[in-house]
Amino acid sequence: MDDKTVVITGANGQLGRALRIIFPNAIALTRQELDITDEAAVKSFKWQPNSVIINAAAWTDVDAAENPENFQQVDLANHRAVRYLAEAATTHGLTLVHISSEYVFDGSRPIHNEDEPFSPLNVYGKTKADGDLAAATTTKHYIIRTSWVIGDGRNFVSIMQDLAARGIKPSVVNDQIGRLTFTDTLAHGIKHLLETNAPYGTYNLTNEGQSASWADIAKIVFEKSGKSSSDIQPVSTAEYFANKPSAAQRPQQSTLNLAKIERTRFIPENWHDKLNNLIS
Repeated sequence: MDDKTVVITGANGQLGRALRIIFPNAIALTRQELDITDEAAVKSFKWQPNSVIINAAAWTDVDAAENPENFQQVDLANHRAVRYLAEAATTHGLTLVHISSEYVFDGSRPIHNEDEPFSPLNVYGKTKADGDLAAATTTKHYIIRTSWVIGDGRNFVSIMQDLAARGIKPSVVNDQIGRLTFTDTLAHGIKHLLETNAPYGTYNLTNEGQSASWADIAKIVFEKSGKSSSDIQPVSTAEYFANKPSAAQRPQQSTLNLAKIERTRFIPENWHDKLNNLIS
């Protein structure tokens, strides 16, 4: 596949930056270069002679999405913008790659398959589910459902490293369970699906390995930072958000079943190994 025909939207985000490394010749668009929430701008963009749109743009602040003042912007970024891109993909015969989230589920099942019915707990999850439906309206689509994304810049791991360095003993939730997903794994998985002409549809994609809680992951980071794992104070989600009534509900079980993408012969690396390499 010629990556010169790949268009990346949201190119300055943590996934966008990883995609730019994997697709070095792609047309990488920031919001300033193409605001995908502007329907007219999407329609008038020169999509030809390109072949693929990878949409890495989204509203990701889960708690801020609960603020009624933000509802319209969240829906615009996570739902309607995807519809605009899907319409462009259909008009110009392009493949649309869209990034989904485990937040489209309520987390009541221990592991989530691609065909599980949507059951979002919060505004963010609802708009992501609507975005998935919009992406699926164009025939040539890959919906990549992922969770607990870690890339360059500020993220859970870097925050824990900072707290360890400052001698802070944080409270971290121990009843949300899942796997980390590193952005380079996401980018490689997307490239694999495109290059192998895998069947269109929805694919779960995270790193492999035994699922763990945020508190478990924080303990690993602290130990690797020369601190004691006992510095992490495990708390329930209810306890953590007790004084934050505006916080969004979170799914407790975020583990995604990887069998479908592994049948395409893409085997993600173990998240624990990736984490050790990141912080060693």
